[in-house]
Amino acid sequence: MDPLPRVGITAVGSHLPRQAVSSRQLQDEVAAGARLPLPDGMFEKATGIRTRRFAGPDEHPSTLALGAARRALARRGLEPADLDLLLFASASRDVCEPATAHLVQAELGSRAHALDVSNACNSFLNGIDTARAMILAGRARRALVVTGETPSRAMRRDPSGLAEFRAGFAGYTFGDGAAAVLVERVERGGILDVETQTASEHWEVGGIPGGGSRHPRGDEWSYFRGGGKELRGVFEEIGADILTRVAARTGLGWDAYARVLVHQVTLPYLERFVELTGVPAEKLVVTVPELGNLASATIGVQLDLVMDELEPGERVLMVGLGGGVSLMTMVWEKS
Repeated sequence: MDPLPRVGITAVGSHLPRQAVSSRQLQDEVAAGARLPLPDGMFEKATGIRTRRFAGPDEHPSTLALGAARRALARRGLEPADLDLLLFASASRDVCEPATAHLVQAELGSRAHALDVSNACNSFLNGIDTARAMILAGRARRALVVTGETPSRAMRRDPSGLAEFRAGFAGYTFGDGAAAVLVERVERGGILDVETQTASEHWEVGGIPGGGSRHPRGDEWSYFRGGGKELRGVFEEIGADILTRVAARTGLGWDAYARVLVHQVTLPYLERFVELTGVPAEKLVVTVPELGNLASATIGVQLDLVMDELEPGERVLMVGLGGGVSLMTMVWEKS
């Protein structure tokens, strides 16, 4: 039997909004809105986040994704017409209907098959995996996977009191941004391994309740709410097993990876990940202090930061964490 063809990431791009907001600025705004006497520097001390980017009034998930998409295409020397699959893979979207992929495609000028993939902060990795599967199935030749995240718009910046402030505190980690990758057949390397684990019994731990049929209208349901400690507890309980399985199946230890890209919520969470897994800290690409929690754009932005320094044959381990709750790993070797 012939082995499966190799499919890999051949180009990457990212895009960040211009507006930078410090934790001090955000805390002052929230404290004034809620009339709460918050301790000085509380946001930065609790999260390790110094600043993050916020989308402006004229910036949306699709427009951020477009910026990243154009960079990825330019780096590969391709035109939108060269695509036959476009996946918008994000926790954010412009509208409930149609799929935001169509808004991206209309502006980009492609005629590819276009659809959305959504799975909280794992959306982008799920999108890459879906693109790979469709290429292996012969349904596509070259895919563009994009994410545009604006979770700052689900941040409760004027809580009515202490209860609302606590319920929405995890949302103050968010920052906005976008990433894009081209996925196509390669001669060597490519995506070597994918692993997933889902614990859907914890779906209520955190999320944005509004927008669906349960709560279709009303600003009250449009804010992120969730327990940071509860989410962290779930990830710590089930997270180590997935990495153990990947190591056992692939035979790859930490020394086999040039970089380890991890979804980053706060700096203490990332430090705990290092403690639990033993990953060498120098292999991480630490973005959370300057960019905050970029939701599904996190790993794509990190990959863009290191893509040029990677040599052909070097491997990268991507580790995704998402509400729902889901975990996902991807082993990729640069072609």
